[in-house]
Amino acid sequence: MGAELVTVSTDTEFVHLAWHQNEKSLENVTYPMAADPTGEVSRLFGVYDTATGLALRGVFIINPDGVIMNSEVNFYNMGRNIDELMRKFKANLHLARKTDEGCPAKWKDEGDKTLKPSEKMVGKVFEALQ
Repeated sequence: MGAELVTVSTDTEFVHLAWHQNEKSLENVTYPMAADPTGEVSRLFGVYDTATGLALRGVFIINPDGVIMNSEVNFYNMGRNIDELMRKFKANLHLARKTDEGCPAKWKDEGDKTLKPSEKMVGKVFEALQ
């Protein structure tokens, strides 16, 4: 899809290695797992918790120009849903090409119905999606 995936946590590279070697759900991970033990990167993204020294679970979709197109921040014990993350990623790719459109919450992939935001759309989203 022309994207790069990088995970960042306040864990050290040694903790990442231990997770990668022992956690079955990570055995096929090939993307970089960056260590941020000082919290510098976490602070830049506004997810660092100074009280605990940990980072909240943030996901950021950043375009090639360095613009954050989408962000989601969850508390420590809330997992992420890869299907929803991929839906948002695909929607951002679509909207980069079709800047006059909007992807509704149930939009999943190319060919799904989109919206053309305007004053005529107010109060008529349901009808537009039928």
